[in-house]
Amino acid sequence: MKSAPSARQVRLVSNAPRKVVNAAAGSQLARIGVSLPGSLLAQVDDMVAERGLPGRSQLIAELIRHEVADVDRESGEEVRAGTITLIYRADSGRVRHALARVQSDFVKEVISSQHVFLEDDQSLEVLLVQGSGERLQQLCDRLRGIRAVQQLKLVTTTSLLPPLHAHGGSDTAEPTTRRAVR
Repeated sequence: MKSAPSARQVRLVSNAPRKVVNAAAGSQLARIGVSLPGSLLAQVDDMVAERGLPGRSQLIAELIRHEVADVDRESGEEVRAGTITLIYRADSGRVRHALARVQSDFVKEVISSQHVFLEDDQSLEVLLVQGSGERLQQLCDRLRGIRAVQQLKLVTTTSLLPPLHAHGGSDTAEPTTRRAVR
């Protein structure tokens, strides 16, 4: 005997995107199916209620729009400084090794990192980064590709870090790009 689905279960007939025409708004919508752990779905439902939204779709669309805007803003050759904040499961040393391997591939962009252990075998790591928006996005994509990474957030600014060392001259020479104001 099958039990009736709980309030948190959603049944999908197909995972293939379906286009739906919204006659009132004159726009086309695409439907997708998303699988979430029950606890995360409960958090989504709480956010929907707190924000007074009519349903999950509006919240999920808003979250996706923010992520798309971040990608657009971070792309390009303009040099930026910022942070990458990661939360990941640290069940084994392989995860930390994989993170270190990716960071070593981006040694010019990763200025420093700070790591702390959290409860329940989770870790928090903050990377101080500087580089082109394109390279920073590549770094984020590689870090997201590590299976244990649960959350990742890149925050940048167009203000840059001061030069860390002189390039091509004596160590005491003042960089020509920065001049003292008198």
